Amino acid sequence: MTDLDPFIDLIDCPVYVVTVEAGGERAGCLVGFASQCSIRPARFVVWLSKANRTYRVALRAERLTVHGLRRDQDRLARLFGGETGDRTDKFTGVAWHPGPAGSPVLDEAPVWFVGLVENRIDGGDHVGFLLAPEAAENVVGGRTTLLSLKDAHGISPGHPVD
Repeated sequence: MTDLDPFIDLIDCPVYVVTVEAGGERAGCLVGFASQCSIRPARFVVWLSKANRTYRVALRAERLTVHGLRRDQDRLARLFGGETGDRTDKFTGVAWHPGPAGSPVLDEAPVWFVGLVENRIDGGDHVGFLLAPEAAENVVGGRTTLLSLKDAHGISPGHPVD
């Protein structure tokens, strides 16, 4: 199998915080694999690690919330990327409100959308959640530079890594 690093090392995509609620249980994680995948109809896919608690909660959820963070929001990125929900309630001390159907929306995020889960695609150690957007907000009202993979490079995953 060929390693993708020579290709991936040149790409600096945004990272996102994905939050979810199912059966009264909330979870969230930092996601490095995500992209718009259709224009009409609008669709977005986020890939959640099977080792992640957020993945286990998302399997029971109808909706996910995808948040873009500004480059200076490394505190939120470290919380949702470097801590595991198995030991830490990531929503304690973080301002949030319930979005459509109760999906958690982080108040500090400059941009977010809630998407209905239309499909789940097994991609190996990650599962893709195909989302149909139901609500979206851009709090800054324009463009902002989002936190990227290279910005988040020093965050060690909170969940177990093989």
